[in-house]
Amino acid sequence: MQYSFAATVLALAAFVGSVVGETHTVRFDNRCGFGTPVLIAGGKVLSTGGDYTSNGPLTAAIAYLQTGKCGFNGDGCTLIETTLVNPTAPGSGSSTDISLIPPHAFSVTSGFGYYNGCDNTGADCTSGSCSTAFFQPDDTHVQVACQTNNVNLVITFCA
Repeated sequence: MQYSFAATVLALAAFVGSVVGETHTVRFDNRCGFGTPVLIAGGKVLSTGGDYTSNGPLTAAIAYLQTGKCGFNGDGCTLIETTLVNPTAPGSGSSTDISLIPPHAFSVTSGFGYYNGCDNTGADCTSGSCSTAFFQPDDTHVQVACQTNNVNLVITFCA
């Protein structure tokens, strides 16, 4: 009798855990007084300034401040690249970076930080020569990782 009760409780706990699922929110903080924050993944615009919450992993997303001079994929502007995913093994969680690899170029001060996990972890780029951005594809040391489930990201412009 006790065994079946314990098995039922474990099964219920597993079911509740699977219903909750993975979520990640990207929030924008535009302090520039101009421009429109843009979040794109898979060729689709996910947000033009409002919070965006993914129900599951958010992979290969890009964000930038559209000032009227940026191409659809942020060409000509400072780019934030992110993948927000719950880790399944060490080193397999979320990763975010700033890219100034051509055709991207410094446009406005841009930065990001994780919250709801890995708090106070992120990067800022305040000039075209910032040391926290990719300039070449092999500048992987500038990627900022987070190994926390359901971590969120705030992207700030002109801070």
